[in-house]
Amino acid sequence: MLKQHLSFKLSQKLSPQQIQLMKLIQLPTQAFEQRLKQELEENPALETGKEELDNFDDDFEDTYDDGSDNESIGAEDINIDEYLSDDEIPDYRTQANNYSSDDEEKTIPYAAGTSFNQYLLNQLNTVYLNDEEWSIAEFLVGSVDESGYIRRPINDILDDLAFTQNIYTEKATIEKVLKIVQELDPPGVGATSLEECLIIQLKRKEITPNIELAIAILEKSFEQFTKKHYQKLIQKHNITEEELKKAISEIEKLNPKPGGSYSGNTRMIEHIVPDFSIKIVDGELELTLNGRNAPELHVSKDYNNMLEGYKNSKEKSQSQKDTVSFIKQKLDAAKWFIDAIKQRQQTLFVTMNTIMHYQKEYFLTGDERKLRPMILKDIADTIQMDVSTVSRVANSKYVDTPYGTKLIKEFFSESMKNDQGEDVSTKEIKKILETVIGEEKKRKPLTDDKLADILKEKGYPIARRTVAKYREQLGIPVARMRKEI
Repeated sequence: MLKQHLSFKLSQKLSPQQIQLMKLIQLPTQAFEQRLKQELEENPALETGKEELDNFDDDFEDTYDDGSDNESIGAEDINIDEYLSDDEIPDYRTQANNYSSDDEEKTIPYAAGTSFNQYLLNQLNTVYLNDEEWSIAEFLVGSVDESGYIRRPINDILDDLAFTQNIYTEKATIEKVLKIVQELDPPGVGATSLEECLIIQLKRKEITPNIELAIAILEKSFEQFTKKHYQKLIQKHNITEEELKKAISEIEKLNPKPGGSYSGNTRMIEHIVPDFSIKIVDGELELTLNGRNAPELHVSKDYNNMLEGYKNSKEKSQSQKDTVSFIKQKLDAAKWFIDAIKQRQQTLFVTMNTIMHYQKEYFLTGDERKLRPMILKDIADTIQMDVSTVSRVANSKYVDTPYGTKLIKEFFSESMKNDQGEDVSTKEIKKILETVIGEEKKRKPLTDDKLADILKEKGYPIARRTVAKYREQLGIPVARMRKEI
């Protein structure tokens, strides 16, 4: 039996403008510049520069009113925290920067170059190959990844040549051509494994007793070598510890990623542009927002003149009304974008300003042990914004400090209790752990249990598994892999 009933449901829906504003806040400087360029190209009512419109709002409202429900988008409609919290963002000066208005913005030019694969193909032109071998070699070069390896099994390459290139050949032929590819520069390119890559490089060197021993170790005892079972290597190859040390020294000189050494590799290199700058002036911290985040924009005066012409026209045709409707749409979009950028500047500045003062001791000294425990909610509560807003700023923005350019999210960390019951940052513990490992005897590295004991003695009682987690986060291998002879 069907029944009817009433129910109330409270829900929030984001307008397209609010969604776009959140995306603007999340953009780092370079991406923001691209977004600004795109908006300027798509909206002719938006212009850059210092020109301002006089009485634009009055003229706009008086000029066009056809009784429709079209609404002008004003600053009050784009507050990012309107749907997150009811608090207003303090009025901060956000356009301060380190550049004068006459300074030119400097851009970093990108040099054009030959791709890595084309570089290898150019070398193949100097090698005599028949038509079939050339086709196979070209396919193999196309299979080389950015590290310089061919990671696909020969049988898979054999099948692909048949299905995609209509080349029916034998496994022995592919292996023969592969050896030719592996003779190209840089040494080690075209290898199918790390072991083969290192061996290829060693065989390209002048053969000495140390090189011969290094090749033998890689060919016959690669697993023991990677696990640093040095005593097993000494016994198996009947050598002294000094001879083993010299052979390992030769291996350590090799490049495990030969493709990465090619300077003409056209893979995109990301140039980090800091969104903020922090300087120490007379013992006090000074925060500036990158001037490239604070463009000067205004609504086109030409479009305003068009509205003036329509206003003064005695006869208003339908085509004129359609044109004015289009102009109104572009002007609304331009006004919203200008207000959105101002909101973006305010949000970025107030967030970073709060982070700077929260971590004042660190920014004054550069000592990571001075970093206070800080989570997103700490900053969000202080500036009366939502955690998601702070997250958008922290996850994608960089700040130039006296100690280098840092990703803002690196200043956030959880807290732990020391032996005195005080809250300390996990960053502080990691820094101490890194220092202890750096000072250990490499012939007998410290185990995680021993590291936990040392940290406990220093006043940080943490478990062995926590030490292991921090060590892995620092990119430090286990004790056995840190062992040296």
